[in-house]
Amino acid sequence: MNKMFVKILSLCLCLVLASGALVACGNKNDSYVIGLSGPLTGGASVYGTAVKNAAQLAVDEINAAGGLNGVNFTLLALDDQHDASKVATNYASMVDQGMHVSLGCVTSNPCLEFCTLSKADNVFFLTPSASANDVVKEDNAYQMCFADGNQGSVAADYVNGLGLTEIGIFYKSDDPYSQGIYEQFKANLNSSIKTVEALFTDANTSDFSAQIDTLKGCSFIFMPIYYTPASLFMTQAKGKVADNATYYGCDGFDGIESAEGFKIAEIPQKISMLSHFNSKATEGKAGDFIKKYTEKYGTETLNQFGAAAYDCVYAIYNAMKAAADAGENISPDMTASDLCEILKKQFNGGFSYSGATGENIKWQSSGFVDKTAIAYVIKEAN
Repeated sequence: MNKMFVKILSLCLCLVLASGALVACGNKNDSYVIGLSGPLTGGASVYGTAVKNAAQLAVDEINAAGGLNGVNFTLLALDDQHDASKVATNYASMVDQGMHVSLGCVTSNPCLEFCTLSKADNVFFLTPSASANDVVKEDNAYQMCFADGNQGSVAADYVNGLGLTEIGIFYKSDDPYSQGIYEQFKANLNSSIKTVEALFTDANTSDFSAQIDTLKGCSFIFMPIYYTPASLFMTQAKGKVADNATYYGCDGFDGIESAEGFKIAEIPQKISMLSHFNSKATEGKAGDFIKKYTEKYGTETLNQFGAAAYDCVYAIYNAMKAAADAGENISPDMTASDLCEILKKQFNGGFSYSGATGENIKWQSSGFVDKTAIAYVIKEAN
């Protein structure tokens, strides 16, 4: 009797959870659920908000056009506050609510945790912005953004062509994002270019006077860091670093003009960054995205993180459509693991996508993205 009762209870639980739980009895959703964990509050919220907004924009457009063979998509976005310790709870909640596929996490440290968790369940994810190399160490993980190593080498190629004999480097040595870019940048920088280097750690993120003193004679300063410490450095360096100097960063600079308390117009130096998105585009796919995004959400959170998230959703949708058109059985009651295997065949098999962040975007089987980078000027020198 007890064994029979357990079986009946289990069946009842499956029926009760049919609105979304991914359990042994199968996924009973009536839509394809895309999971996302990102900083929706806190210091990095401009990134997470942009990703959530842009992903929702793509989902709404896809659903308005009929979804995938009549089945809609649902975005499930949860706040991790750029804190890796919160990812496990978010991940469990997304699984409970029937996640089929994911955008992973917005920032690198949380996404490293997401990578480990999602591998155990074989959940496919395509992150728009978590750029650490190890984010894609497992075969279910892919990036729409440049990996840190790729950013470092591409940034070095750009600097190598500037004809400089000396540059400054300001980086965060205890951050995988910053350290990863720094290492690849140094490995690919011409040996003829002298570097003057200053670093910081979590132990000091408020006073950069010593680092500014080290770098004040440099006319070009490479800063592979996020925009919050970058904006603070620039503010504190006014009158110390030459007005005609150039600050050059990677995708962590995106959104710097909206950093809290930062008056970018008062910074005399040129501010530029390596990017795959031109936020001032007025035509093409980037221009179309900008128009639609700003009409719905305004300009405050317009950045390449959001553009990449918009592309992530469409790339996943297009890959699923291509697989379905080729005869794969795709339905909302399939498991995340089964969908992952289908998507891996697509992304490892020459699938390409053109969107707001590039044309003919493809992926390596390693999960790294192949696309063209641009040097984007955020602000010209005053």
